[in-house]
Amino acid sequence: MNKLIIPSMAIALMMAVPCTTQAQRKVDKKPTLAIKPTDKSKMKAFIDELMAKMTVDEKIGQLNLPTGGEATTGSAVSTDLESKIKAGQVGGVFSLTTPDRVRKTQELAVNHSRLKIPLIFGQDVIHGYKTLFPIPLGLSATWDLALIEKTARIAATEASADGLNWAYSPMVDISRDPRWGRISEGSGEDTYLGSQIAAAMVRGLQGNDLAANNTLMACVKHFALYGAAEAGRDYNTTDMSLHRMYNDYLPPYKAAVDAGAGSIMTSFNDINGVPATANHWLLTDVLRKQWGFKGMVATDYTAINELIDHGLGDLQQVSALSLKAGVDMDMVGEGFLTTLKKSLQEGKVSEADIDRACRNVLEAKYKLGLFDDPYKYCSEERAKKEILAKEHLDFAREVAAQSFVLLKNENNVLPLKKSGTVALIGPLANTGSNMPGTWSVNADLKNTQSLLEGMQEVLGSNVKILHSLGSNLLEDAAYQERATMFGREIPRDNRSEEALIQEAVKTAQQADVVVAALGESSEMSGESSSRTDLNIPAVQQRLLAALLKTGKPVVLVVFAGRPLTLTWEQAHVPAILNVWFGGTQAAKAITDVLFGDVNPSGKITATFPKNVGQIPIYYSHKNTGRPLAEGKWFQKFRSNYLDVDNEPLYPFGYGLSYTSFAYSDIKLSKNAFSAGDSLAVSVTVTNTGKMAGKEVVQLYTQDLVGSITRPVKELKAFQKIELKAGESKQVVFHLSAEDLKFYNADLQYVAEPGDFKAFVGGNSRDVKEAQFKLQ
Repeated sequence: MNKLIIPSMAIALMMAVPCTTQAQRKVDKKPTLAIKPTDKSKMKAFIDELMAKMTVDEKIGQLNLPTGGEATTGSAVSTDLESKIKAGQVGGVFSLTTPDRVRKTQELAVNHSRLKIPLIFGQDVIHGYKTLFPIPLGLSATWDLALIEKTARIAATEASADGLNWAYSPMVDISRDPRWGRISEGSGEDTYLGSQIAAAMVRGLQGNDLAANNTLMACVKHFALYGAAEAGRDYNTTDMSLHRMYNDYLPPYKAAVDAGAGSIMTSFNDINGVPATANHWLLTDVLRKQWGFKGMVATDYTAINELIDHGLGDLQQVSALSLKAGVDMDMVGEGFLTTLKKSLQEGKVSEADIDRACRNVLEAKYKLGLFDDPYKYCSEERAKKEILAKEHLDFAREVAAQSFVLLKNENNVLPLKKSGTVALIGPLANTGSNMPGTWSVNADLKNTQSLLEGMQEVLGSNVKILHSLGSNLLEDAAYQERATMFGREIPRDNRSEEALIQEAVKTAQQADVVVAALGESSEMSGESSSRTDLNIPAVQQRLLAALLKTGKPVVLVVFAGRPLTLTWEQAHVPAILNVWFGGTQAAKAITDVLFGDVNPSGKITATFPKNVGQIPIYYSHKNTGRPLAEGKWFQKFRSNYLDVDNEPLYPFGYGLSYTSFAYSDIKLSKNAFSAGDSLAVSVTVTNTGKMAGKEVVQLYTQDLVGSITRPVKELKAFQKIELKAGESKQVVFHLSAEDLKFYNADLQYVAEPGDFKAFVGGNSRDVKEAQFKLQ
């Protein structure tokens, strides 16, 4: 059997790292999956007795996670499911929904297998179940942790009513490369914000009592570093230093573990030469020994089988490697089911390895209460009452509106008047199936409103709406087919591009204002949807240019699952509203914002580049020994480009409002403080506009002199406040030495005395600053 070796020096450093992480202090560390010592004893005794009755085959069966064949996203489908369940060869099933189907499948295990061990039922419940909320990147743009937690609570309520008890969520991968399609599924580029959201999602999914029938066990993914795939190409290699791992990429996973997450999913990528699914250091040394994780580890879809293409051996070899690394459940691939017994006989795995994995699976079922009532999550009555409940839909509309980011609003084009004639033009204007966004596998796409339908319903007869397609989504028909999979079709118009544009221009000329619904389709982002060109598709840009030439005010409504390169649009279009993909109620929410019923307050959580050549681009970069002089565009023999400046198009944390906010200078409670003490950092924020609005006040710090190079800015705290027109409010943040800690050259978690800067503002670029000292 191949052995995977990590240099001993690296292991020594890794194992020496304390269990604390940079974002841990301000994340709720009270686990929602807490089990009292007496309950742990009871659980251990129960599982000890059960496992004593189990054969090796039955133990291995608990490690098998096939698909039920519904709403799957991979290419493989498990076969002969019924007979395998009866034979005790299945531990759980995913992509099987509705109380009736789940109940019937559970009955096969409980009534027809020898030991009657119940199944666990999982599903990709990413940003809602049937009631869909904005894609996670959009959710993060709300900067509202209570709101985000509530979306997860509603998702758990609905999904559990349909028989599910395990969610493959949250995805907490940090990503600084918008070419990677799955950036849409996470919370952006920042370690601190990502950690806060990870914990909030776990709390929302698992609630206060995992054994309640309206909770889901969270499965944190993808462990680890998946968001740093080389070239932004999905499933690709990840290679980074331990310092970057510990300081930037690992904290959100740890925050989710601290919040009590019941399970972890391995990532597809290799990590410095060792694929995650076979990485003993990652799954055992870090996750279990350093972090104290007590839950279950499952693979991603066929991840064990894919180790063969990584070059680690045949199915038997890679299955043994994965088990010994710390994997408990094998999703779909059935490598465990078909090879582990042989490996046991040949001494390549031990029965203790199998017992460990089996125990972790059984404990997950115990914590969910499935041994007390295998059918507790199957309730037709609950499903009818709670799925798509009116209060859920109303909240989804509110959340979507909060997620939208106003990128530009020249001469206050927005909000629009609720009168006159509006021309709604573009390939994304009348496609309801694309509104929920990627990873909405449980959505009812046929009954989701398009933007056109939502505007018509909300505005009624007050506004005359004219509609025109204007262009196809993409000029290349084959590309459009790839970009509209899984029922997200946008029918192509086979007329010439010139004819479509002429029709759109004619429509625009009859209106007072033009709303151009352009950008990506929902499946142009998400899994296996990496892109190298992040412009709005060229055929849509040509349509937009023609609309601008009419002289009518143009509002660009951008649909996107990632930061796009909107450099031309920023220079030419008077108003730009980024609406991501807003979920079930997106159409109404967009209308609410366009016409001023809601003042936009979203702030981007991933930097928007000017072009793909700037990628990776993120605010918390380190300085170089040859930085540009302040205010300079180019200097020879300095760190810059010949053809574009170093600045992003839109910085992290950026987002406008229909009103305006002014910040006072920073006030510090003292100029220096020591460990065990704290520093109050305060500003006064004033609404200087004419309407009420919300502002996300952001605190950043910079360690000016460190034992290793430090980022130019790091987010440390934020507050979302609401102010009436003319109102002022003092916002106070408290910094301690704990907030200033980082992993040094020896991977020790320390706060080093010295000089620091504090920055406060409405985004990472436009800030006030003050200096202080940690003694």
